[in-house]
Amino acid sequence: MIGQTIAHYKITAELGKGGMGEVYRATDLKLGRDVALKILPESFAKDPERMARFQREAHVLAALNHPNIAAIYGVEERALVMELVEGPTLADRAKPGPIPLEQTLRVAKQIAEALEYAHDKNVVHRDLKPANVKVTPEGAVKVLDFGLAKIADDPQPPPGDPENSPTLTMAATKMGVIIGTAAYMAPEQASGLAVDKRADIWSFGVVLWEMLAGGRMFSGQTVSHTLAAVLTKDLNWDEIPGSTPAPIRHLLRRCLEREVKNRLRDIGEARVTLEEQLAHPAKQPEAKPVSSAARPRWALAAVVCAVAASIAAASISFVHFREKPLEGSAVRFSLFLPTGTVAEPWSPPVISPDGKMLVISATAAGGKRGLWLRSMDTESFQMLEGTDNGFFPFWSPDSRHIGFFADRKLKKVDARGGAPLTLCELSSAVSGGAWNRDGVIVFGSPNLQRVPAGGGEPKPLLKLDKPRQEIRQLWPSFLPDGNHFVYLSQSTTPEKTGIYLGSLDSEQSRLLMPGDSNAIYAAPGFLLFGRQQTLLARAFD
Repeated sequence: MIGQTIAHYKITAELGKGGMGEVYRATDLKLGRDVALKILPESFAKDPERMARFQREAHVLAALNHPNIAAIYGVEERALVMELVEGPTLADRAKPGPIPLEQTLRVAKQIAEALEYAHDKNVVHRDLKPANVKVTPEGAVKVLDFGLAKIADDPQPPPGDPENSPTLTMAATKMGVIIGTAAYMAPEQASGLAVDKRADIWSFGVVLWEMLAGGRMFSGQTVSHTLAAVLTKDLNWDEIPGSTPAPIRHLLRRCLEREVKNRLRDIGEARVTLEEQLAHPAKQPEAKPVSSAARPRWALAAVVCAVAASIAAASISFVHFREKPLEGSAVRFSLFLPTGTVAEPWSPPVISPDGKMLVISATAAGGKRGLWLRSMDTESFQMLEGTDNGFFPFWSPDSRHIGFFADRKLKKVDARGGAPLTLCELSSAVSGGAWNRDGVIVFGSPNLQRVPAGGGEPKPLLKLDKPRQEIRQLWPSFLPDGNHFVYLSQSTTPEKTGIYLGSLDSEQSRLLMPGDSNAIYAAPGFLLFGRQQTLLARAFD
């Protein structure tokens, strides 16, 4: 093939071979740039229907435009024209052993960002593995072969490494055909079932595991042995270094749930966890289990960890302002969830405005996640029915309802019981919500949005500030007037990240103070915020 020309692309070197075909470096004779040509199997050319579908779907993939996704430029005959990405693959980087923690988290965050963008466009990778991830010399991650597992259709696996077996194809149209790479496919893929974005989340978990552990998670002498390991092998958590922070261990457990219903549902949640850990890199050792007989009644480890993590991860939301301060002395009380129930460390507990109730997102022993409610005059939590997969809860001003996010929807539920109501659909991952006395809910996704508390179409409240290189607006919190609010603005330039003041009747906002924590108002006149794992208060008018 070297020296041959396909359309106006002259092949200059071979880059590699795999189950999806042969890859060559080529020169675009029209534009004078180097590209990667993936020559697809000859069986494609012999099937006009398959080629027509391939070209249609390749055009869809070509519309993906994200800095962490290698672009598809076009289709020529049976060749895909792709962005040429220099640098080693993640598989190459992991060969010597574990990748240092900070590097692992930075690579994983960029992979998560690529998946989140694609999932928002209804594109599932289906074949995420270290060999499909490149890291440029500048440290930028590029995910390759996005969607090729879906648009390809080659049921004959070529010989080769059984742990790096090829993507086979399109479960959506060929039920029973296994797709994906054996060592990285989700259990439902290994069973020949249809898959959705949660298959990518499993593969992401395997890749993250291998970066931390420095070795294969699943292996076998043949593809069949590897598939059997995916379906049945007990995970050896001792392979993960003991210095791995607890939130990252918890994230791995959520990604690597074999039961797809219990698996992390949105890769955006993984991205948030990774960002928070990178922002506060202090190591957090995993809590050791305590038997029920020995467990002290003075504390709930999960709730304490959630509160500590919420400060460290810039998500202080367990205090709510009261327009008229209540008189009284300090209140001390014990908290403990049912045995085996674990609080979500990235979704902190929230006390109701009247101070009588507390709600928290937690996962029960059986793997079911939801919202748990406790009255301050009782000692036990009760799970709120219908709040499956709920996280980031927030209260209505009258303490009667709880807003929360679940299954890419904003919902609310009556704290006294009853079925939740869906207020709106979500187009991307969210980061916190707030509810004012006039029935307006504000949430970050990724810029601040507003929606009536009775439901409706969400509308943008603030635009991302491009000159400030703003990438996300998080954790809104209303001030007592119900019109102004504070929120955390994140920028690609760290010194431009900080707490900002906005209002419902203006598209303008202004900086209150720099920092990487959000803030909340507390009567009679303070902003509470976190800095270097310390809770601080600042006088505020």
